[in-house]
Amino acid sequence: MRCVIARFPFDLTKSGVLETMKGVRPEPVTGESVIIGRRHYPVKQVGQLITGQDRRDFSAGEVLRAMAQLGFTCRTAAAPVEAPPAVGSPYQRASALLGSAMSV
Repeated sequence: MRCVIARFPFDLTKSGVLETMKGVRPEPVTGESVIIGRRHYPVKQVGQLITGQDRRDFSAGEVLRAMAQLGFTCRTAAAPVEAPPAVGSPYQRASALLGSAMSV
């Protein structure tokens, strides 16, 4: 498959990517990742190895698109976890804060 990464065209195949990544130890994943085989690789590490370019030359999105089109499973960065919503009505929360029991 022909794709453009950092303004350069590349002819990538799934088997070629698998061969390139064979024996490569994955770095710790802190953001977007690609699952190749049974390993999770950071997108920038994969992009650097398959293109031979510096990681600063391409975006993670370019590599994610190319890997998804080749059929690899891609994961985006995890969204920050929000606090769970408060339980109960405003009266129940106020009652709990004041320490008195309230029957509803």
